[in-house]
Amino acid sequence: MSNVLNEFLTTNLTELKENGLYNEINVVQGANGAKITIDGKELINLSSNNYLGLATNERLKTVAKQAIDSHGVGAGAVRTINGTLDLHIELEEALAKFKGTEAAIAYQSGFNCNMAAISAVMNKNDAILSDELNHASIIDGCRLSKAKIIRVNHSDMADLRAKAKAAVESGLYNKVMYITDGVFSMDGDVAKLPEIVEIAQEFDLIIYVDDAHGSGVMGKGAGTVKHFGLQDKIDFQIGTLSKAIGVVGGYVAGTKDLIDWLKVASRPFLFSTSLAPGDTKAITEALSILTESTELHDKLWENGDYLKQGLKELGFDIGHSETPITPCIIGDEKTTQQFSKRLMEEGVYAKSIVFPTVPKGTGRVRNMPTAAHTTDMLDEALAAYAKVGRELNIIK
Repeated sequence: MSNVLNEFLTTNLTELKENGLYNEINVVQGANGAKITIDGKELINLSSNNYLGLATNERLKTVAKQAIDSHGVGAGAVRTINGTLDLHIELEEALAKFKGTEAAIAYQSGFNCNMAAISAVMNKNDAILSDELNHASIIDGCRLSKAKIIRVNHSDMADLRAKAKAAVESGLYNKVMYITDGVFSMDGDVAKLPEIVEIAQEFDLIIYVDDAHGSGVMGKGAGTVKHFGLQDKIDFQIGTLSKAIGVVGGYVAGTKDLIDWLKVASRPFLFSTSLAPGDTKAITEALSILTESTELHDKLWENGDYLKQGLKELGFDIGHSETPITPCIIGDEKTTQQFSKRLMEEGVYAKSIVFPTVPKGTGRVRNMPTAAHTTDMLDEALAAYAKVGRELNIIK
C-alpha cells in the first residue's frame, strides 16, 4: 500500500474512534423485521426504515418469486437499450397514479434519483436554494449540477423568501430551484410546503421535494405533497422505494414532459442497468396494498405516538418530531455511542447517529417504530430505555 494512503487512513480512522464518531456496522442474520438477530441475539429493532413492515410481507415475496420465474433475476441492460421490461412500465404507471402526477420514472435507488434529476435540469447558469438539513444525496446532486448552491436556514420561510428574492433579482441565473426534504429523517419534522409554494409562485422557483421519508407515511401513504393537496403545485416529487415501500429503488414523479426529459438526459437512467424484475413487481404490489387500505399506515402512526409518549414521559429529549420518526437526542458523541451499545445489551437495537450525519454535539439514537411492532415490544423497549438512561445519567 502507498505510504501516503496508509498514513491518511490510519490517522483519520484513529481520530474518528477517539472522538466517538466511528460507525461499527452490525450484520443482521435473517430478515429485517420488527425483531432482528445480530451475533445470535434477538433484538427489538428500532433502527429500520421498513416503516410499514413490507420488507417481509408475504404478498410481496410471492409476486417477486413469480416475476423471477417469468422474467429472470436481472433486467439485462440499461433502460434505453432493451432493459425496459413490461414490469417497469406497469410500475411507473402505478407510481404516477399513486403520487397524483402525469408520469413517473423509476431509478435504482433514491440516491440515484437526486444525482439524476437535479443535474439533468440544473447547470452552471442556475442557482439552487437548499435547506441546510437536506439529505446527503441532495447535496451531492446539487454539486454535480454545478449550479450555484445557496444554503437556506432550516424551514425558515423568511430566509427562503429573502434568498429567493436576491437570487432572482440578481439576474445572474437562468433558473432558480428550491429543494427540500418532505420529512427530515433525523428530526422527523415536516417541510412547510404550503408556505414554500407561495414563495415559489411569487419568484417563479422550481420546487423539488424529496419525499423519501414521507412516501407511505404522510398523506395516508401517498406522501407529504398529497398530505397538503399540492400535487399540481410541486414540480418534482422524489422518493425511495426502499423505506415504507419495503423493497429497493427510487422514483421521480411529475409532468409527462419532465419524465420524458429525464429519460433522455439523466445519466443513471441512461448508463445503469434497470431494477431487477423481482424487485419491480414487489414494488408494484406494495403500491397496491397501500391503495387498498390505510391499515398499515394507521398502525405505524399508532405505534409512533405510543413510543413517543413513553420516551417523553421518561424525560428523554425527543425534539420536535411531527412523524413516527422519534430521535432521542443525547448530545455528546461518546455518550451517544455508549447509550446505543448498552441498549443493545438490554435487547434493543437503536443505532447511534453522530456527526457527520447530524451536526456535532447533537448525537442521538433515531427510533423508528414500524407497523409490525406490537405494544409488548414497545413496552419492553421503553423499559430498556429507562434502565440505561438512568444508568448513564441521561434521565433522572
